[in-house]
Amino acid sequence: MKKLYLLLLFFTLVFPITGKAEFVEGLEDIPIPEGLEQIENGSLNFGNEEIRLIETYLSSKNLSFDKVVSFYVETLPQMGWTLKKQKNNKLLFEREGETLEISKEAPNPLMVRLTVKSKL
Repeated sequence: MKKLYLLLLFFTLVFPITGKAEFVEGLEDIPIPEGLEQIENGSLNFGNEEIRLIETYLSSKNLSFDKVVSFYVETLPQMGWTLKKQKNNKLLFEREGETLEISKEAPNPLMVRLTVKSKL
């Protein structure tokens, strides 16, 4: 019976029932919290081999910014991002020569701006 529980636990962790996670278009390693949606045609994408700048917006009618903050503070370090600053309505992460800023742009409906740029 113990082996059955361990086997079920293994498959639950390896193949989650909830389905695949959604990621930000243009930032395929930045997940989108459940309840947020990326705004179509609301993205800026500029870059070359040396630098990049990507800005996009996410929106939700019933998710709080505190939930978004909790999600990213918990999730992004697992993807190599280091939290450098958390103040008011902004988060700043760094990874491999890039910064990721997550900021609250509007409260209701919630509008969140994600900006990734190369550090010069």
